[in-house]
Amino acid sequence: MVRRKRVNPVGRLGVRYGRRVRLRIAAAEAGLRQKHICQSCGFKAVTRVSVGIWNCRKCDFTFTGAAYSPTSEVGEAVKRLIRRTAERVDLPSLSE
Repeated sequence: MVRRKRVNPVGRLGVRYGRRVRLRIAAAEAGLRQKHICQSCGFKAVTRVSVGIWNCRKCDFTFTGAAYSPTSEVGEAVKRLIRRTAERVDLPSLSE
């Protein structure tokens, strides 16, 4: 019986594509397969359905995000921008 060497998920690539590319793929796939925290209920039950679509298995909340993680740096920057803009805008009061 031949013993096979155990390799990480990127080991399927062998020596192809270069070290840095394989390390990037390993980092992306490691984050992809772990469970993430739900934005709605707060439990660690969010898994990826398909590219950019995430679903919480506890509360069945489905939302969009980045391809390999539920949030992206650009998305977080947009949320901060919207929050800051909303704080600066003075909404007229209804009593006037």
